[in-house]
This record gives sequence, C-alpha cells and structure tokens, in this order.
Amino acid sequence: MSREFPISLTPPDWLVRNLIPQQAPVNGAAVARAALAMALPLALGLAAGRPAYGALASMGALSGVIGDTADAYRMRILNIAVPQLLGAVGVALGTLVYGHGWYAVAVVTGVALVSGMISTIGAVASVSGLLLLLNCVVGAGLPLPSPWWLAPALLTGGGLLVLLLGLLAWPLRAGVPERAAVAATYRTVAALLATAGTDRTEEYEEARRTVTHSLNQSYDLILTRRARHHGRSPDLTRLLAQLNAITPVIEAAPAAHLAARPLPPQVPEAFHHLADAVATGSNTLPPLHLPVPTTETARAVDHALRHTAEVVTAPDVDPRGIDDRLGRPAALGIRTARAARNVVLSANSWRYGVRLAVCIGIAQALVSLIPVPRSYWVALTITFVLKPDFGSVFSRALLRALGTVAGLLIAAVVLAEVPLGWWDVPVLFLLAPLVPALTPRGYGYQTAAITPVILILSDVLNHQGTALLLPRLADSLLGCAVALTAGYLLWPESWHTRVGDRLADAVADTAAYVEAAFGPHADPSARARMRRRLYRDLSVIRTEFQRALTEPPPTGRRAAAWWPLVVAVERIVDATTAARVRVRHGAAAPSTAEIAQVTLQLRELSEGVRNAEILVAVRTDLTGPAGSVLEPLRQEVAAARSIASPR
Repeated sequence: MSREFPISLTPPDWLVRNLIPQQAPVNGAAVARAALAMALPLALGLAAGRPAYGALASMGALSGVIGDTADAYRMRILNIAVPQLLGAVGVALGTLVYGHGWYAVAVVTGVALVSGMISTIGAVASVSGLLLLLNCVVGAGLPLPSPWWLAPALLTGGGLLVLLLGLLAWPLRAGVPERAAVAATYRTVAALLATAGTDRTEEYEEARRTVTHSLNQSYDLILTRRARHHGRSPDLTRLLAQLNAITPVIEAAPAAHLAARPLPPQVPEAFHHLADAVATGSNTLPPLHLPVPTTETARAVDHALRHTAEVVTAPDVDPRGIDDRLGRPAALGIRTARAARNVVLSANSWRYGVRLAVCIGIAQALVSLIPVPRSYWVALTITFVLKPDFGSVFSRALLRALGTVAGLLIAAVVLAEVPLGWWDVPVLFLLAPLVPALTPRGYGYQTAAITPVILILSDVLNHQGTALLLPRLADSLLGCAVALTAGYLLWPESWHTRVGDRLADAVADTAAYVEAAFGPHADPSARARMRRRLYRDLSVIRTEFQRALTEPPPTGRRAAAWWPLVVAVERIVDATTAARVRVRHGAAAPSTAEIAQVTLQLRELSEGVRNAEILVAVRTDLTGPAGSVLEPLRQEVAAARSIASPR
C-alpha cells in the first residue's frame, strides 16, 4: 500500500527548479574537440619531460572548451580567441605579483573591479572578464614556471588549440552554420503554424518563444557577419532576405491563433519544404498545393507564405533592396567606443564591478590572514558563482557546492586508483568530453564535470593526490559562503529592481507599438523593428523571471506572483500584431479614440508596474465598437490590469 509523501519532506519548488537538468542536444563535434584538445597537450608535455607545461596548456584548453559554444566559424573566433587574450593578460598580472602579500591582494581586487565592469557589455565580454580574473587569481596564488611570459603562453596556446580544431572544417563548410541557423528558424515557424488556432495554447506560446529565440540568434549571426562584409556577400544578402521574408508569417500567426481555427496541414508542411530549401541553398520547391483562403487571417497567412516562397526561390537578391529588420550593427570601432563609454558611465557596471571586487578582496584578505591550503580556489569559486548574467547568484552558489561534491567523488576514485603519469592521458581523454556534454544541462552539472578534470591537472602540477580533495571542498564551500554573504545578502537588490523596471519599459514600448501599428504614416520597417525589439526584450524579461523563480522566498514567491503579468504583456503584443494583420487584409481600421484609449491604459499600467511593490487589482472599463479589430486587444489589456496580488 503506497503512502503519500509527507508534506514536511517535500522539497521546495525553488530547489526542484535548480536541480532539474535543462534539455539540450549534445554537440558531438564540441565533445570530440574537448577530448583531443585537453588530452593532447598533457601527452606532449609528458613526452617532452615537462608534464607541468602540458598540464598548464590543458588548463588553457579547458577554458577554450567552456567558450566553444558557437556553431558559426567567425563567432568561434570571437568566443574563444578574445577571452584567451584577456586571460593571458590576467595570468601575466597574477604571476608578477605572486608572493607579494598585500600588493597581490590589491592587484587581484583591482582586476576583479575591471572584470566585473566589462562583463556587463555582452556575452563575449562577460566570458573575457571571467577568464581575466580567473587566470589572474591562478597566477597570484600558484607558483608557475618562469620566466613570467611562459605560463600565459602555455595557457593561451591550449585555448587556441581548441580554436584551431574548431576551424579545421571551415574551408569545407563555410556558410553552412549560417544556412543551418536560418533553416532552423524556418522550422520553428512551421511548428508555430502547426499550433496556431488550436486549443493547445501552451504549446503555441512555447512555440512563439522558440521562434523569438531562434530568430534572435539568426539575426545576430547574419547581421554581425554582414557588418564586416558591408553587404558585398551575395550569400549573406540572400540569407538576410530569407530571414526578413518570414516576418509577415510571424505577424500573421497571432491573428490565426486568435481566430481559433487551425490552419490546414499543408501550411506548416510547406514551411518545412522551405526550410529544406534554405538549408541546402536550393532555389527550387515542390508545388505548395495551398487551399484557397476564405477569411482575413487565412488570406494573411497565405499571402505571407507565398511571399516567403518567392524570396526563397529567387536566384539573386539585390542588396540595395534588403532592409535590416533589426538594424545593421555599427562598425566595430564605433561599437567598441560605445561599449567603453557605457561601461564607464553605467551605474549597473560599477555596481557589479564593486560587488565582485569586494568579494574577491575579502577572499584574498581572508586567505592572507588565515593559512588556507590552495587558497586561490576560494577566489576562483567566487569568480564563478558571482556572475548574475549567468544566473541567480544564490542558485549558482548552491549548485556549485553540490556539483563540487559530485565531482570530488569522481576525482577521489581517479586519484586513488590511477597512477600519476601517462595513465592520466586516457583518463583525461574520457573525462574532458563531459564538460561540453553536461554544460548545457546546468551549472551544477558543469561543475561536476570540471572538478575532476581540474584536480587531475592540479595533481600533475603538485603531486598531492587525494590530499587535494578536502582542501578543494573546504575552499569551495568557503568561496560560496563569501559570495552568498558579501555578494548576495549584503546587496539587497530585489528581483523587482532588476526586472520590474524592464517590464514597465516593455509595457510603455507596447503602447508606442500600438500607436505605430495603426498610425497613418507608420513606416513598415520601423514597425517591424519595434515589434522585434519588443519580443526580444520580453524574452530577456522572461529569462530574468525564470532565474528569480529559482531563488528562495521571498524573492521566488514574488516572482511567481508577478509571472502572470509577464505572460499578459506577451499576449498584448500578440493581440496588437494580430489586429494590424487583420486591418492590412481587409478589416476596418480602428478609430483614433479607440487607439488613444488603449494606449492610455497601457501607459497607466506601465507606471503602476514601475512604482508598485506588490500587484494590486485595478478596475478598468475598456469599451469600444462591436466587432472592432481592437476588441481582443482590449480584453488582453483589461486582463493585465485586473491581475491581483497574491493572498
């Protein structure tokens, strides 16, 4: 006879969310590169009689493996090479102050300030700042081979080996990752159309978010490359035209869903054929065999799909007629100057830089006053944990501790049973692939994979064997404690400060989008860019809320209470887009008074979100002409304003 699980023993929701592994495919090529790039330097070092040199190069390869996340070859150069250069600077600075007591504390703390500030620029800058500080901590806390430039050269060489292996197929597969990214976006649109108009609302909303994420990635990839080619590449021009061509389809999908009539199966099937053509670079398609549309929304979908098919099958595209729906990125020099100015003047960058510097300074001072074996591990732990752009600090501290324990169990078996020397090479060859394989699952799984690799390489450097295990555990727990205390509890930045203002901005931008959607002189390209920015911002907000849900009360409870409002704002944007599509395909346009009424309610909602600490129900009376295209939008706005605070 089964028993119910006692309520008192049921794990809290925030803990369950932290421990559930994320679903992600395994990148087989990255797994193979990790095995070769980390085992080969150690083997060469052993063969040359310099195992320490090989271990340092393998450590550099580990940082390259962590950054090996891009499919496009040019993006791999940025993701791996730029952080390696900053890492070389970091280890050089650390080596120069090794053994200099409080001078080392001051230098490492200063590097932590710079690392934290540049981490706010973007993804590549964040990884670069991470590696700058990590290598500086290693150089300042570990005796490395002399002269001073040797350790930076070895670490950087190991990272660049990962890059070299990642670029070997570039001459044979140039352009393939870009085409694959655009084709993947087409397939996500096919999945969206398959659920539009059905009663599977949750599946539809998840499909729409997947389209947003895929479209963001494709645009980022294509526009970044096109900025360097200045529109001269016909392949990139054609891919950008194909991306732009699906915008009308994405806009028509909300209208089809609100119509509550499933689309004919030939529609998503046709989009799968388009995706295959994009992936292969073909300009031929089988006959579409689409049914004759009979409603406004059906005409919108049919017109958008046929337009997309024309663009995909067009043999040549005039680059002068291609409009960048997200805006072409500025030149590299302009973007660099803009980023530097933002870092210096941004309160957010200073806040995070000071926060990280305080924690690192405390850790460095603590281990200088109290004898701690392998003390640099404390600062390394803080550096990894205190990365708000990588997730919740609290969650990362928890997962770091759990992942370290799991990794130490694996390391204990290896260090106890595997003889030091050549046997480490096959062991590293087997363990290294776990890093790229488990990293997408979550931070705890990544930590569990990295810990035994680091301990094996550390054993090659200092020959301490299983004596490394307990100090590693103690230092990791101490680092987590410092990060939680000085980097989390003493910085009372509520989730509302991080996310509430962004959500308020998104609601205000939605009001501007409503005005632009139905204005008499609205620029279609500007309207498309506005809609894309809105969906991108809402995607970021959703990610921030999901991070907040992994924190314990009261933060997680507050985030859960506000979560329905995030969903409501997404539905408002969908309803606006659907109304615009209906007007474009024959429905009567709304009056100026109707538009003004809706935008006023949205701006009031924006101010309420910005100033409120808790959600309060607001009565709203939104009425308008019967049968107006804005009726679904009015209902969504009324629903958003009527969301009440939790009991």
